[in-house]
Amino acid sequence: MTVDRILFISAGFMVMLSCALSQYHHVYWLGLTGFMGFMLFQNGFTGFCPLSIILKKMGVPTKEN
Repeated sequence: MTVDRILFISAGFMVMLSCALSQYHHVYWLGLTGFMGFMLFQNGFTGFCPLSIILKKMGVPTKEN
C-alpha cells in the first residue's frame, strides 16, 4: 500500500465517521468534515499534507513498483 492510497482511505474514513457522529452524537462533528475538506482542498494547491509527511517518515513507499 502506498502513501497516496492510505491518504485517500483515511480521508474518506474520517469524513464518513464525522458525518455519522454528527447524526448520532452532536452536530459539531461536522467541523471535522469541514476541516478534512479544507485540508484536501489546500493539498491540491500546495501539496502539503501532514499525514503524508508522517507516513513517509514511517517508511511507507510513495509509489508502487
